[in-house]
Amino acid sequence: MLYLFAAPVLAVALMLILMPGCIKELRKLKFGQTMYELGPQTHLNKKGTPNMGGLVIGLVTVVVTVLFAALNYSRLAKNGGELARWWTLDNGLWGLLFVALGAMAIGFTDDYTKDVKKNHEGLKPMQKVAGQLVVGLVFSIWAYFYVGSDVILPFTGKTWNLGIFYIPLITLTVLFMTNSANLQDGLDGLLSSVTVVGMIAFGVLAVLMSRLTGAKALLGETSRDAVAILCFTLAGAAIGFLRFNHYPAQIFMGDTGSLAIGGVIAVFALCIRKELLLPLLCGVFLVESFSVMMQVGYFKYTKRKYGEGRRVFLMAPIHHHYQKKGYFESKIVVRFWIVQLLLAAITLATLKIR
Repeated sequence: MLYLFAAPVLAVALMLILMPGCIKELRKLKFGQTMYELGPQTHLNKKGTPNMGGLVIGLVTVVVTVLFAALNYSRLAKNGGELARWWTLDNGLWGLLFVALGAMAIGFTDDYTKDVKKNHEGLKPMQKVAGQLVVGLVFSIWAYFYVGSDVILPFTGKTWNLGIFYIPLITLTVLFMTNSANLQDGLDGLLSSVTVVGMIAFGVLAVLMSRLTGAKALLGETSRDAVAILCFTLAGAAIGFLRFNHYPAQIFMGDTGSLAIGGVIAVFALCIRKELLLPLLCGVFLVESFSVMMQVGYFKYTKRKYGEGRRVFLMAPIHHHYQKKGYFESKIVVRFWIVQLLLAAITLATLKIR
């Protein structure tokens, strides 16, 4: 249990130590954010702000998680615990790290194309989707064999076996969540603050499921603790990043960080067989994604029917709609953070503790 507190503390400390030097180096290399000309005019003054801060978040999270997971493994081994599970494929930690690093690599390539080569479009949409599908497919195949194809139904404690359909559904879930997190990263501190709340909730969820209900949802003691450590570590890294990412942001995480965070959120829910809780805990992410779908769909429909495209929102994703209405950026972030906190509390209340 001590590791669950020590890991995020170390992650916060490392972020506070490393980020100033990282920001300075990125400025020197001119790895600055490019801005979409049709976006909110208030964002134009952010042009040139260092990007790719998500690379530090990802590396700190991976290093600290593996370190404390290894220490925890040594503790279990000395106590006669699960000696052989650490390096085997049924350790849920490896599935999480694979998706996090895979999604981060796709995001880094996109950021590099936009910020270094100064191509605002970045990777072509099909290139990005293809990469995300490959990462999601590999993970879903692993999960099918090592986690199982049944999911736990919220509020009931019963399970539903999806069979072979588990693989395509999980692949699409990873794709959807990575892109949803990417859309969320549109205001200073927005994704960072939501991530802190979400990952703490997931970490608590893992601990409560395994230790209060006795549910072996995380593939045994070694895997369970490692995955919980990752959740709290990512929360700590996001807290440290917020020091430099709150309004006015000194650095952005970019697609490098947002895609990795979305992947971790989706994959963690799958590892604890709580996939059906994603719409609840990640309600803020879903609203952002659906606002874009509604905007694009309605625009195309009205353009085809009336010859002129009309919009549901002033601008999508929905956080930009509130910006267009005159809400201050920090005010929008705080309100999203409060909503995420309420959703996290409701999610934890779904647990059936006996």
